[in-house]
Amino acid sequence: MMGQGRKLANERRTSLTACVLGQDVGHITREAIAYGADRVFWADDPVLGAYRTGPYARILVDLVRRFKPEIFLLGASLRGRDLASSVAAELYTGLTADCTGLEIDGENGLLRQTRPAFGGNVLATILCSRFRPQMCTVRHRVFEMPVADSSHHGKVIAIRGELPEEQIATRVLDFVVVHGEVNLAEAKIVVSGGRGTGGPKGFDLIRELANVLGGAVGASRTAVDEGWISYDHQIGQTGRTVRPDLYIACGISGSIQHLAGMSTSRVIVAVNKDPEAPIFRMADYGIAGDLFQIVPALTAQFKKKLKS
Repeated sequence: MMGQGRKLANERRTSLTACVLGQDVGHITREAIAYGADRVFWADDPVLGAYRTGPYARILVDLVRRFKPEIFLLGASLRGRDLASSVAAELYTGLTADCTGLEIDGENGLLRQTRPAFGGNVLATILCSRFRPQMCTVRHRVFEMPVADSSHHGKVIAIRGELPEEQIATRVLDFVVVHGEVNLAEAKIVVSGGRGTGGPKGFDLIRELANVLGGAVGASRTAVDEGWISYDHQIGQTGRTVRPDLYIACGISGSIQHLAGMSTSRVIVAVNKDPEAPIFRMADYGIAGDLFQIVPALTAQFKKKLKS
């Protein structure tokens, strides 16, 4: 988002501001400047140590009202979606969710916000002409990671918010951490299964290949809807967006809905018994054949190569 924000700011010939909220997060202000911010608003308070909608939204709403930005971007994570909707409602402005494309309209200077709609079957372009700021949440990893520039200079402005704990309605009592799964959004290698896996047992082959490669397991919406694997593995317009170095799609036909979540992968390998499957038009490498023969063969070969 910082990289794309920098491009948008350059086009509008204006400055890029980052907001850093939390506890003991001063080091992030320096990272924000290195990635292109001209100015950083920094709110550091124990009350912000654990995310809660109320105090985070209050600070951002106050900043927007004071400095009146044209454009306000947030990540489309669970927290980002929660926070963005609260801020937009308080400011009475528009909010476009899950954007996969952002650019400045050359005619009127408005932000053109592109997002998949109707299950990924169309791409909608949305303009917010009447209200400010123009707000949207941005899908994870849809834009290229910029290169940090340690020589870039920016200004850090400390923000003091009146955040007495007794005035905050919620309390964080505990965190439950799930171990044993690779973070799908951050994984450099993703192996995904679809309808062609035939059921939960088919995903045993997908997991074995992913484990050998040190990658994460993904799935199409069909596989999730059938109950073969849990929703947190779903990739697509209604699931996760991934941008791995290697994406292996096994038994996935390649619907628009699924492509919306993985089309920016660096290298795409498709395994499907239907040589006319749409996924082959997106893939860098394609294998037309039975995944129950091909995936075990790939797994065996990777085991040999990675051991040598």
